[in-house]
Amino acid sequence: MIRTVLFDLDGTLADTAPDLAFALNETLRSAGREPLDYATIRPVVSHGGGALLKLGFGNSVAATEFARLRDLFLNTYLTHITRATTLFPGMAELLAAIEARGLNWGVVTNKPAWLTDPLMAGLGLTPRAAAIVSGDTLPQRKPDPAPMLLACRQAGSHGAECLYLGDAERDIAAGRNAGMRTLVALFGYLGADDHPDSWQADGMIEHPLQLLRWLDGDNV
Repeated sequence: MIRTVLFDLDGTLADTAPDLAFALNETLRSAGREPLDYATIRPVVSHGGGALLKLGFGNSVAATEFARLRDLFLNTYLTHITRATTLFPGMAELLAAIEARGLNWGVVTNKPAWLTDPLMAGLGLTPRAAAIVSGDTLPQRKPDPAPMLLACRQAGSHGAECLYLGDAERDIAAGRNAGMRTLVALFGYLGADDHPDSWQADGMIEHPLQLLRWLDGDNV
């Protein structure tokens, strides 16, 4: 029986790509480079800031310059962290439905807490979340199961009582390693090189409200 639903943050709970794309393109402009199309940036968002900077600047940037660009990118993003970010369509209704069933929910993300916390607060979700575990809450990060198990403890559930929804292979691996049921968020930031059918998730959903079938036991 599922008592807790846990979510990845970027590309699952919240559509953060517009603000991350804005921060990347502002960083590119500051370096005299042309901005990238949103469609090019979106599939890379779930892989973090380092991957986005490599998308924009390639691998030829010196380490010191890369560090400077990373700081500029992250500070720009923090300043505009809820400029255009919203919950995915149907996600607000899903959270309300989870709560109406007497269940709780939380977030496990590889995003550092100094970005996770203002984002969750800006979306008005912090008081409602039974667990918030960021990428630097523990020494381990997804796909390690440790952050997942910490979220379970915060939410008062065991791994087998949790369902995890994510849009990256490491999300599914982390959930499986923690003994959770797992679902792929096909509405998230999957790219052409992603093959979610090979991730061994329990299922895949194309809209947040389809998760309710799994809570109701109608998952065939």
